[in-house]
Amino acid sequence: MTTEISIIIPLLNEAESLPHLAAWIERVMAQLEKSYEVIFIDDGSTDESWPVIEGLIEKNQRFRAIRFRRNYGKSAALNEGFIAARGQVVITMDADMQDSPDEIPALYKMITEAKFDLVSGWKKKRYDPISKTLPSRFFNGVTRCVSGIKNLHDFNCGLKAYRVEVVKSIQIYGEMHRYIPVIANWAGFNKIGEKVVEHHARKYGKSKFGMSRFIHGFLDLLTITFVTRFGKKPMHLFGSLGTIMFILGFLGAAYLGVAKLYSVYNNIPARLLTDRPSFYLLLTCMIIGSLLFIAGFLGELIAASSPERNSYQIRERIG
Repeated sequence: MTTEISIIIPLLNEAESLPHLAAWIERVMAQLEKSYEVIFIDDGSTDESWPVIEGLIEKNQRFRAIRFRRNYGKSAALNEGFIAARGQVVITMDADMQDSPDEIPALYKMITEAKFDLVSGWKKKRYDPISKTLPSRFFNGVTRCVSGIKNLHDFNCGLKAYRVEVVKSIQIYGEMHRYIPVIANWAGFNKIGEKVVEHHARKYGKSKFGMSRFIHGFLDLLTITFVTRFGKKPMHLFGSLGTIMFILGFLGAAYLGVAKLYSVYNNIPARLLTDRPSFYLLLTCMIIGSLLFIAGFLGELIAASSPERNSYQIRERIG
């Protein structure tokens, strides 16, 4: 029998919330009347989360679980969940009960009826302190500008729905879970929608994310931007920058040299080139330009030996 919905729930030390969340999902899915599975990904919890999950699985065979030996992060948990998912529609949500399972039916319809590839939740009204909401708005604004995905307000919302082809076609690592819509869009799944979702105040435990996530987030944004645009053609970036810097440095140095020769030929007093700070700046530009060009060549050699150099997303084949 085909599974229609896979619900993936990454978690870390959420023993108190898990029974309530499981019961909530069961109520919603009983009303929806769709075949489903719930996959809990225990990301190295040190509390009683795993024994609680084992108890839930004994009561409901639709529940499955994966347990990491240590904490690897949310991206790793989601990636393993995507690999294990069997459903035609995959829905992700956090285990802290701030994401509402009541949103599942509407998200499912947006994928199956409106034919979206990916639907991201938008916590328009949030129950978080201003120390989280303001940086989050700034972070999302920058991501919209860089990624070109203008219709999303909350890239990092844990409540998302996907066609199964999307999750089977992408890989996430590090802390790239914040940019799943960007990664999916780069992979060719560009019908991305958004739904305003209900946000609940945390009842149990405490947040696992601090202010450092915003610093890491911007670094990851630079990484994903570079990988998506230049991963298969690094010379286009490094070679272009290197060529520009080398030419600027060379033309500037040539000008200083010609000016020096002109002064000498016409018996005009002039400073030694080595006494001019601009000479060293121009020389540095030429050196950096050469190094960038070499970096481009090395990048091309690495990319050429990659088994995924000619790996492309194919929508369909005929014949």
